[in-house]
Amino acid sequence: MTVNEAELLDQQRQRRKRINRIKSGIITTIAIWMLASFIAIIILSVQVVKLNNQMSDIKQNGVQPGGISSDSESEEMSEEDENRFENIVTGIDTEDNFASEGDKHYVYLTFNSVPGDNTQDILDVLAHYNVKATFFVVGSEEDGVSDVYRRIVNEGHTIGMHSYSNQYSLIYSSKSAFKKDYQKLSDYIYELTGTRSKFYRFPGGSGNEISNVNMAEFVNFLNKEEITYFDWNVSAGDASNSYTVQDILDNVLGGVSKYKTSVVLLHDGENKSTTVEALGSLIQSLQEQGAEILPIDEDTYAIQYIKAESVK
Repeated sequence: MTVNEAELLDQQRQRRKRINRIKSGIITTIAIWMLASFIAIIILSVQVVKLNNQMSDIKQNGVQPGGISSDSESEEMSEEDENRFENIVTGIDTEDNFASEGDKHYVYLTFNSVPGDNTQDILDVLAHYNVKATFFVVGSEEDGVSDVYRRIVNEGHTIGMHSYSNQYSLIYSSKSAFKKDYQKLSDYIYELTGTRSKFYRFPGGSGNEISNVNMAEFVNFLNKEEITYFDWNVSAGDASNSYTVQDILDNVLGGVSKYKTSVVLLHDGENKSTTVEALGSLIQSLQEQGAEILPIDEDTYAIQYIKAESVK
C-alpha cells in the first residue's frame, strides 16, 4: 500500500468516526428529548389529576379555597356593614358539648347530598337498620331523581338545603345571588315533596374563606327566614376521592367519642360507593357504643362555626 493510499484510508476511517459520533449525538439528543417529554407528560398528568381532585373536593365541600372573584353582582361590604358583625361568636367546639364519662352521645348522620343511585342505596341501608338521617340536598332535575327527594321525606328522614346550583362562585358572589339560589331550592323541594325545609348547610361550611360577602350576611338572612343552619363537628373523611371503609369508621367513631352531640359529615355523590359500603358497619358500631342516632329537627343542638344567635 502506498503512502497516498494509507492516508486516504485513514481519512475515510476518521470520516466514518465523525459520522458515527454525529449519529450517536443525534440519537442521544432525540432519546433525551423523548425522555424529558415523557417526564413532562407524567408531571402534567399528575397536576391535572390533582386539580380534578381539588375541584371534586370543592364540589363535595371538603376543601375551602382562598377566594373567588366574580365579574357580576359582586358586592363590597361598607364599613357600617363590617361593624355590624364585630361581635359575632365563632368556633365549632363549645365547652357545654364536650362529653364526659357516662354522658349519652347523640349522633346525627348528615349527607351532603347530590341525589342519585348512591342516595337510594344509603336509604336502603338506613331502612334496614331503622335509622333516620338528614340529607342536605342540592338541586337536580335529572330523570328519576325527583323520586329520591320524595323518598327522603316519605321515609321520615330530614331534608335540608345545600344550595340549588352547588356552584361556589355563583352562590357566594353576592347577597342577592345567595338569596335567589336559596329560594329556588326551597321552592323546588316544596314542589316535589310538599315539605318546606327549615334547615340549611352552607357549601363549604359557614367558616369557608371563598365568599365575596361576609358569611355573617348569609347567616343573618337565614335568621330572618327562620332557617337553622348546621355545620359539622365530625367528618367521615369521604370528601376526597381516596378513602376506605376503615377510614370512615375511625374518623367517625373517634370524633363522636368527644362530644355529647355529633353532627357527622358524609357524602352520597356518584363516586361515594365506599360510603355506602361503610354505612352499615358504622351504624352497628355507633349503636354498640350506646349512641342514639337521630335526624335533625327543631330541638337539635346546632353545631355552627358562626353562632347564628350572635348575628344581628
